[in-house]
Amino acid sequence: MEKVINVGIVGMGVVGTGVAKILLNQGRLLSERTGTRFVLKTVVDLDWERERGVDLTGVQTATDFEVLVTDPEIDIIVETVGGIEPAFTMVRRALAAGKHVVTANKALIALKGQTLFREAQAHGVELRFEASVGGGIPIIKSLREGLVANKIINMYGIINGTSNYILTRMHRDGLDFDAALREAQTRGFAEADPTLDVGGGDAAHKLTILASLAAGGFVDFNAIPVEGITELTALDINFAKDFGYVVKLLAIYRFSEEKLDLRVHPTLVPGDHLLAAVNNELNAVFITGDYVGDTMFYGPGAGQTPTASAIVSDLVDLAQIIQSGKPASIPTINPEKQVALFSLEEITNRFYLRLFTLDQPGILAQIAGVLGRYAISISSVVQLETHGEDNYVPIVLLTHEASEKAMSKAIMAIKEFPFVRPDILRLRLFK
Repeated sequence: MEKVINVGIVGMGVVGTGVAKILLNQGRLLSERTGTRFVLKTVVDLDWERERGVDLTGVQTATDFEVLVTDPEIDIIVETVGGIEPAFTMVRRALAAGKHVVTANKALIALKGQTLFREAQAHGVELRFEASVGGGIPIIKSLREGLVANKIINMYGIINGTSNYILTRMHRDGLDFDAALREAQTRGFAEADPTLDVGGGDAAHKLTILASLAAGGFVDFNAIPVEGITELTALDINFAKDFGYVVKLLAIYRFSEEKLDLRVHPTLVPGDHLLAAVNNELNAVFITGDYVGDTMFYGPGAGQTPTASAIVSDLVDLAQIIQSGKPASIPTINPEKQVALFSLEEITNRFYLRLFTLDQPGILAQIAGVLGRYAISISSVVQLETHGEDNYVPIVLLTHEASEKAMSKAIMAIKEFPFVRPDILRLRLFK
């Protein structure tokens, strides 16, 4: 006998509509593959005037979230409202009412996940979030199940499609940042307000989730150093190319001495590395496990159908839990475990420094002297002879391994020179 799982959706925007389309159009396929009939019973949204391109005949529509919570026939609630509130209140209310919840909301999991996982545990239900990172890439399930035998040593993610598209256009076609951003907005890859994407915040939300999964306990989002791509120029992209690198906005996870090094920032990736070939709006996560070695997960990181596909994969997993009659599984992320992080000052890197200086004799020697004072040695240097409108010329330095703390002090000292413009750019090299 075919088993039935009743689903409710709150938030009928782009992603919620995508989930509805799959449940209504792929019902036979899902039934054949899972032995379960997924029924979209109720959808809640505040605006039912807008056309969504999906036929909801036979589906109850409502504006009050309580309709989902109080209906004893609804097994799983899908939250696609986005943001923190009212999503947090809705998800917490659903879990307290004994409903399993699936969400694509990365900010919610990153910032409120610890509270929500405690709520889920207290009421014997599950909170699933495959779609919160990487869109259609099954990275959450891979960390939770496929790589369960491994301690994750390193993880590098290109997990913001907007920034990756902008950097690709800058690298391939020589666009400056502003022109590449405008094109991304025109093509629908960037929001009208792109701050969360180009500033690195979106990638940091996703890194918080990936790191919490890999480490088995919750990571403090606010403790992750974050830098965006807004200070990058076409000049920097070209210098990176000349040195054999591609600039990518990376979310970085490195495990050492029972602590994590977590960061989000633009990084010079070697041109022959797999991550250097991840272009346009696509995402990728490169993972090193202590037993599996190197693996990479690659695909569409956003969009209606990839994200909805990931949500439905969570629905299938939850259906198996419901039908087995077994209690909800112990979450891979332990809400009571806190994860220790290195401070940025404890970390070492190789650096790219871009400075603008007056064209005067002895300047490079003075800059090198400051770096040497802080035990920072130079591996490569390029100085252009072309003068800008303000009579300044660019100098680019690549350094050997040095501490973040030392580099910060060196930059402050270099800025004291009257012949150096204050807009010094520091980037890190992949390691």
